[in-house]
Amino acid sequence: MKQFLLLFVFIISFSGIHSQENLPTDFLSKEFHKGRREAFRNLMPANSVAVVFSYPERVFSKDINYTYHANPDLYYLTGYKEPDAVLLLFKEPQGDEKYTEVLFVRERNAAQETWTGRRLGVEGAKSKLGFTTVYNGKDFNTFVIDFKKFDKIIYDKIPTDLGKNKTGFDLFGLIESFKSKASIKTDDEAPVMLFNTITNSLREIKTPEEIDLMRKSVKLSCIAHNEVMKAVGPDMSENEADGIHRYIHRHYGAEDEGYPPIVGAGANGCILHYGENNATKMDNQLLLMDVGSEYHGYSADVTRTVPANGKFSEEQKAIYHLVYEAQEEVFKICKVGTPFQDLNKKAREVITTGLIKLGIITDPKDVKIYYPHSCSHFLGLDVHDKGNYMSTLKENMIFTVEPGIYIPANSKCDKKWWNIGVRIEDDILITKNSYENLSAESPRKWQDVEALAKQKSTFNEMKFPKI
Repeated sequence: MKQFLLLFVFIISFSGIHSQENLPTDFLSKEFHKGRREAFRNLMPANSVAVVFSYPERVFSKDINYTYHANPDLYYLTGYKEPDAVLLLFKEPQGDEKYTEVLFVRERNAAQETWTGRRLGVEGAKSKLGFTTVYNGKDFNTFVIDFKKFDKIIYDKIPTDLGKNKTGFDLFGLIESFKSKASIKTDDEAPVMLFNTITNSLREIKTPEEIDLMRKSVKLSCIAHNEVMKAVGPDMSENEADGIHRYIHRHYGAEDEGYPPIVGAGANGCILHYGENNATKMDNQLLLMDVGSEYHGYSADVTRTVPANGKFSEEQKAIYHLVYEAQEEVFKICKVGTPFQDLNKKAREVITTGLIKLGIITDPKDVKIYYPHSCSHFLGLDVHDKGNYMSTLKENMIFTVEPGIYIPANSKCDKKWWNIGVRIEDDILITKNSYENLSAESPRKWQDVEALAKQKSTFNEMKFPKI
């Protein structure tokens, strides 16, 4: 009987692995990932090999892991989203087979798949991802490769916080085998720099397929922000506002958020990466919401600040409008050829002038007290995406424009300004002759924010049992 049950599990798991239905149809194609590998190979120096490992799994609690998040670089190059894998990319064809890439994947296991879900395995990686040369991870140990013959071995920083399972061919085993084969004793910074140089150059410029996914991720994030603006009220909790964002993201097919949502009212909005989101009431304070979806791996990053009671006070309005003006001035220089660093310079210049005019500071150097972060970062597979931050803006770059002002209690200014935190953040695509604000669907002008806050949300009508 036991043998029959095991055989049954085996048949069900292995016959159903590639027959899952009702999946999204807009994932990146295997042709996209193949093109990215070719682009990566074109940037590799002669006689080199690149080694890209999966990310490790992370423990959530005791024997439960966090939802697995693939290494964005490995996903970018392969489409593979499972742990315990490694990709080898060669500049020149290798061996009698003249292969230029080899992928080692997590082995199929019927019993494990019953518990933790489907695995692609070798055949799945071939049929679904378009690879020709694929092996199970355990085969990496015996795979014949002389790393010493290459002039350059290109790899990212190797993770060190790894658990070791009993198989010996998990990620820990793959890394240990690689270190042995390549005679690597320490994490050499040189290949890390070269790896980042290549991936920064590739990922800072988005392909049409990536732009399509970014548009959707940003659009559904804007819908969520707008719905919270309509639903918000003095008695709403931060956690409830957070939950509306998350529900709408899932409603439109986003798998996750691109980062832990920041939903802070009043003093909490003055904490840049506030994450508790647990204040039970917002009262008559400003609500700062920095929340973006992750759709098929691509992260939006949108921030809106709204008065919880639907109307800005004069002090709130003054700070809000100053942040808005800073953003507007930055938009004017969002075009091909502008140095990336000029975006923050422009935002800081406008905010400095404005804070002096409002009497909040007298010395321009003190602007950093109330505007402590930079204005922009690249956006894509990572919310703080890879790119060359010392370069100039180029067509098809996507980045944020997010000036902000944060005045916590006990600041050295009139206390009427205390606990006002404002950030407005939009996601910008550089076009051939100008720019496109991908998040323009969510209002930014204070008048438009107030107008939207007067509307009723579907969530206002929802009734739940008392507990």
